[in-house]
Amino acid sequence: MPGDVLDYYLGLGYYRMNQDLFTCRFLPVGPRIYTVHWLRLVVAQVHYGSKQRRLLRHNAQFTVAIKPFRLTAEYEALYARYHAYIDFDASPSLADLLLAGATHSVFDTYIIEVRHGEQLIAAGIFDRGTTTIAGIVNFYDPDYRKHSLGKYLMLLKTEYAREQQLAYYYPGYLVHGYPKFDYKLFASPEATEVFDFQNSEWLPFSWELVARQSAILLPSWLPNNWLGEAE
Repeated sequence: MPGDVLDYYLGLGYYRMNQDLFTCRFLPVGPRIYTVHWLRLVVAQVHYGSKQRRLLRHNAQFTVAIKPFRLTAEYEALYARYHAYIDFDASPSLADLLLAGATHSVFDTYIIEVRHGEQLIAAGIFDRGTTTIAGIVNFYDPDYRKHSLGKYLMLLKTEYAREQQLAYYYPGYLVHGYPKFDYKLFASPEATEVFDFQNSEWLPFSWELVARQSAILLPSWLPNNWLGEAE
């Protein structure tokens, strides 16, 4: 997929799933329906606060490398450890997550390796466009969970985009009323934009805007106990 094509579809609120692009407006979780809100960081506007700077200092002991992605047994073993630890649904392997049976990838994919000595303790995968990156997955060794490696990898992706003088970093979506995805605001809330599906434009992120979008998205005829923000 040419980089400018990926840029174009990311800008319309689409995202990668396996070897396809998709978008959605809703996320069903159990008996409830939540609204989905796609995010991007304006790289030139990113400024770190004390939490971000402290995490970068805390993890400065680790070595970081960024390279074109090639599936290896080492990556799969780390992902398996991570998959056994998490408490939410996820693809059982990297091969399934990224390829889903395809023999090759149509995306220009990179990986960030985080190592403690020789040991791979975390990895973050992203796709590269012409002026953008899209974060696909972060995974880590549960023994190192106190280092907030998922958030750390978000900062490393942000730094890569800044060093490459890219325009946008797309971390995926958050879900109104379901805070499990709120970590995607960690890198720089002030530099984050949310997609306005009505006008196909990106607006500065605020929870007030997300609440208004949710009110528009959710059909008024749904029972209250189906709505993620009800009760």
